[in-house]
Amino acid sequence: MFIEPHIQGDRRGWIEVICGSMFSGKTEELIRRLKRARIANMKVEIFKPSIDKRYREREIVSHDDNSILSTPVERSEDILFLSSDVDVVGIDEAQFFDSKILTVCNQLALRGIRVIVAGLDMDYQGNPFGPMPDLLAIADYITKLHAICVKCGNIASFSYRKTPHDVQVMLGERDLYEPRCRYCYQLNT
Repeated sequence: MFIEPHIQGDRRGWIEVICGSMFSGKTEELIRRLKRARIANMKVEIFKPSIDKRYREREIVSHDDNSILSTPVERSEDILFLSSDVDVVGIDEAQFFDSKILTVCNQLALRGIRVIVAGLDMDYQGNPFGPMPDLLAIADYITKLHAICVKCGNIASFSYRKTPHDVQVMLGERDLYEPRCRYCYQLNT
């Protein structure tokens, strides 16, 4: 791939990743950063995987019911075609995208776009989730958020699944998941 040489004074893009367990405030932080970019009169486009229909189909919604309009996409490559002439791209639930999300984020950043990605860094088994480990590796800035353990009150980094299903992707809320610290998570696994 040919990349035009950088000209001094050109806008430079970068990749920010917001990660953590469920109920840690990832989407809330993503929405906050995107709203601030809009306040600064930047052109913002927001995307989420079309699989995520938990709250509203065309919005990113936090657990606190804060929301912002978004475009659901089937494939990560669709983001490239829908992101022309923007300053900032927001991507929620990145763990559900295919591995090409890395190339998409890199290409957007090379175009001079600020890319803000949010997602779970671990699945319910405590394993790295989808493309998130690779996104963390290429990120210019990383924010790791923590929830509060529902069992003991310590910081929680794990998303404990309360049902016995063993599929990796199971969309749900507090009915299916709860945040736990490392110790309380291990007590039930």
